[in-house]
Amino acid sequence: MKTLYFDCGMGAAGDMLSAALLELFDDKQAVLDELNALDIPGVEFKAEVSTKCGINGTHLSVTVNGEEEESADVHDHEHHAHDHVHAHEHSHEHEHEHEHHHDHDHEHTHEHEHDHGHHHHSSMADIEHIIGHLPLEDAVRADVIAVYKLIAEAESHAHGMPVSEIHFHEVGTMDAVADITAACLLIRKLAPEKIVVSPVHVGAGKVRCAHGVLPVPAPATAYILRDVPIYGGRIQGELCTPTGAALLKHFAAAFGDMPVMRVQRVGYGMGKKDFEVANCVRAMLGETGDGADSVYELNCNIDDMTAETIGFAAEKIREAGAVEVFTTAVMMKKNRPGTLLTVLCREAQKEAVVQAIFKHTATIGIRETLCRRYVLTRTEETVETALGPVRRKVSSGYGVQRAKFEHDDLAALAEKNGLSLTEVMEKIGR
Repeated sequence: MKTLYFDCGMGAAGDMLSAALLELFDDKQAVLDELNALDIPGVEFKAEVSTKCGINGTHLSVTVNGEEEESADVHDHEHHAHDHVHAHEHSHEHEHEHEHHHDHDHEHTHEHEHDHGHHHHSSMADIEHIIGHLPLEDAVRADVIAVYKLIAEAESHAHGMPVSEIHFHEVGTMDAVADITAACLLIRKLAPEKIVVSPVHVGAGKVRCAHGVLPVPAPATAYILRDVPIYGGRIQGELCTPTGAALLKHFAAAFGDMPVMRVQRVGYGMGKKDFEVANCVRAMLGETGDGADSVYELNCNIDDMTAETIGFAAEKIREAGAVEVFTTAVMMKKNRPGTLLTVLCREAQKEAVVQAIFKHTATIGIRETLCRRYVLTRTEETVETALGPVRRKVSSGYGVQRAKFEHDDLAALAEKNGLSLTEVMEKIGR
């Protein structure tokens, strides 16, 4: 399985993620030309060689009308705590480097707050309008909008106002649009089947923003990274920006240790600041087992719930993020028949799933086991048949391939044409 792994031992910011992704391509200049051909108003992308702790990587420079935001330390930001509700939003996007210092003030845009010589206050509708006019594939455009919505939701929660009233004072500037669009486009071009992200280093200490001094991670970043494994450390400053967090949250299929994989390409996306640790995001592209991954198996025994209430609980547990929920009839103490509830989930959803189990069942204890599982790669396609379009699920891997029509589609055709399921199958062909 084609797998992309992000090592976020020094956090993450949009420009650093994009630079690491750019390094995974054979012809970097051609990709850079493609980014510039997007004609994002006033924006120009430049790839610069950068060395951190003796390691060479790429810094992706984004200029707007010929200017690039310069990083500054927290105390230097005082003058700019740009009254932005989200200033931090782009506190460090452009410099994850400066990332840590930045107060949320300038991810990029503070940087370009002067952007066009004046403050940009863009709403979610404005962002959608800008993205809607870029020459992007629908899938890339959807990714960009989804990332912005994660940020808007986080800002809404942090500032206690509706999403419709949120204005991206910084995130809404062209350089920020450039960072997010570049990351989404490059990931789609690489087309990994699975993206895994390490636990995210968020930094430590405090950052300054328009509303004063805030703890690291800043409120918006902390909100976005819910259910994601994060940690701090002795490095003072903001290592993970809201934009970096939103990109990781949107694309990651799993958060955890690097899987066993045959690495084919490695990319280093550099920030501008220098620390005792190389200030970079590392991206690794390679192959993992056909369908090997890890899931948690949560089990509990129940002897005082009806079938109806267990069925309702199973639905709620699935809604909480469980991969699978099933029951087994068991014999419990005092020879009483009972039910063994088994739930499979990934680490990122485990806490929410555990809460759902306790909330919707009568159990007072849950057993946990980390399991390695092997699954076939599953895709879905639509097949045109004599009776109309039918979805077909295709599973492949480990030297086998099998296909199965979607039952609901077959049932709909049977109902529409007055046929039995067997007759439908005969007509569309097995």
